[in-house]
Amino acid sequence: MNINLKIWRQKSNKTEGKLHKYRLENVDPNISFLEMLDILNNKLIKEQQDPVAFDHDCREGICGSCGFMINGRPHGPQKATTVCQLHMRSFNDEDDILLEPFRAKSFGVIKDLSVDRQSFDRIISSAGFVSVNTGEAGEANQIPIDKSNADEAFLSAACIGCGACVAACKNSSAMLFTSAKVSHLALLPQGEKEKKERVNKMVATMDAEGFGACTNTGACSAECPKEIGQTNIARLNREFIKAQASNLFEKK
Repeated sequence: MNINLKIWRQKSNKTEGKLHKYRLENVDPNISFLEMLDILNNKLIKEQQDPVAFDHDCREGICGSCGFMINGRPHGPQKATTVCQLHMRSFNDEDDILLEPFRAKSFGVIKDLSVDRQSFDRIISSAGFVSVNTGEAGEANQIPIDKSNADEAFLSAACIGCGACVAACKNSSAMLFTSAKVSHLALLPQGEKEKKERVNKMVATMDAEGFGACTNTGACSAECPKEIGQTNIARLNREFIKAQASNLFEKK
């Protein structure tokens, strides 16, 4: 198959960027999308041109490193799929494919399709942890956990922090990401001790990083490669309101 690429090229967040056109011929439809970009970069290097910068690591859809816009959608046209899991057979011969970085104030462009997502790390480091003893694992049934809570916590913990939710949101909100991180700890007894402090600090950090407000359009969960649900956003709001109310009562 032959494909026509339009790729956003930008040397840094201090320079202006623009779209560049590239054509690849005889592309194997069974290779992954990132392998196609590898082929393009090999071609550019042989032509003594600057290769396209893009983030990647495990290439198995579990690390959250890869991520950019493909024809206006985070991670591309296939539902519940990261860029590294996307294959060229999802496109047609002679397709025009537009590649752009995630657009958000809090995700500054590093170069080309690579963006700085350290704001997510700062949200996690602010309070996304539990203070429990480490070492030898305890008996599995020592702490009884309701199955529905365990299942919900597991689904929330599936978030890989790729940033697709922010890129899909018209407000560049990080509510889905933050709510998933709050939820999977709030649902488990191990997270009870720092429950109030956690949600207050993580929401405060999210706001300080410049993410927009949530207006419940649902674009975030629709484009999430791990299908994180908006139930988490409702849970985050409940946890936050309870924490704020508790703080008011404690001050009185």
